Amino acid sequence: MQTPRILPLTALILACAPLVTQAATPSEPVVLKLAHSLPPMSAAHTRFIVPWCERIEVQSGGRMKCQIYPAMSLGGAPAQLLQQARDGIADITWTLPGWTPGRFPLSEVFELPFFTSDRESSSRALWDFVEHNAMSEFAGLKPIGTWVTGPYVFHFRDREVRNLDDFKGLKVRAPSRLGNKMLAALGATPVGMPVPQMPESLAKGVIGGALVPWEVVPPTKTHELTRFHAEAAGDRTMLAATMIFVMNRKKYDSLPDDLRKVIDDNSGRDTSAWIAAQFEPADTAAREMTVARGNAVYAITPEEMLKWQAATRSVTEEWTREVANGQQHYDAAAALVARYAKP
Repeated sequence: MQTPRILPLTALILACAPLVTQAATPSEPVVLKLAHSLPPMSAAHTRFIVPWCERIEVQSGGRMKCQIYPAMSLGGAPAQLLQQARDGIADITWTLPGWTPGRFPLSEVFELPFFTSDRESSSRALWDFVEHNAMSEFAGLKPIGTWVTGPYVFHFRDREVRNLDDFKGLKVRAPSRLGNKMLAALGATPVGMPVPQMPESLAKGVIGGALVPWEVVPPTKTHELTRFHAEAAGDRTMLAATMIFVMNRKKYDSLPDDLRKVIDDNSGRDTSAWIAAQFEPADTAAREMTVARGNAVYAITPEEMLKWQAATRSVTEEWTREVANGQQHYDAAAALVARYAKP
C-alpha cells in the first residue's frame, strides 16, 4: 500500500533535481569581444586596453570581462572597426575616426593643424565637445572614451626636412583627411593609409616619410625604416588625430543596471584624459630608443613653424566653410581647448 506513495515522491525528487542543480550553478560572466588593430606589444594594448579590461572585471566582481582580439584577429581591416562595433561583430572597438572619412565631420575639428594643446587637456575638451555637439556621429554606439593623440612627428627615410622647400616631391603617409590636406598645404604629396600598412610602404619606398606620434614607432619598427625625425615647436600641436573607444549600444543596453554602471564609471571625460595619458610614457621611450639608434631627431625652428602655420591656415578656413555651422563649431571647440589647457 506504500508503493504508490513512494513512486510519486521519487519522481518529484528526480524532477526537481535539475532545478536544484541549475539554481546552484553561478551565472556565466558577460564576455565582451574587444577588437583593435595594433599588436599585443603596442602601448594601446598594454597600457590602456588591458588595464581598462582588468578594471571592469574587478569592479563587476568577475561578472564582466573582456576577450581581446588585437591586430585585427577578429577579422576585417582597420577601417572596418567602427562598423564592426555598430554591427555587433565586436562589442567594443578602439579605432581612429580618420579611417572612415566623412563619418565624424564635427569632431574632426580637433584634427585641424595647430588646434590642440597637451593631450590630456584636449582630450577632456574633445569629450565635452562630442557630448554637447556631436553625439549624432555615434549612432548605434556607446562612447567610452574620446581623446587626441600626442603630437604627430615626421619620420623620413632618407631626406632631412627642415623647411617648406624640402617637402617638394616627397610622398608622406598621413593619418586622416585633414592630415592629407595639411601635407598638401606644406608642399608634400599626401598618401593616406592606416598604420598597419605603413611599415611595408616605408620599406619598399612607396612613401618617403610618415606622420605618426612617437608611441607608434616601436611596434611598427619605424625607427628601423627611417633616419630623420622632425618635431614641431610651439605650444599648439602641429597635428593630432582623434581616437575613440566605443561599445555597441545594443550590447550596452542589454547589460543589467549594475554592469552598465561599471561601464559608465569607466567612461567619460576623466577616462578620456586617463587613456590619453597612458601613451605619454610610450612616446618618451620611443623617442629615446630612436636617439639611441643614432637617428637624427631635431626640432623645426619656431621661425619656420610660423611659415608652416601660415601655409596650413587654408585647411582650417576650408573646414569652416564645408561643415554646416562650421565657424560656430570651431569656436565652441576652440573655447573648450582653451578652457582645459594647462597654464
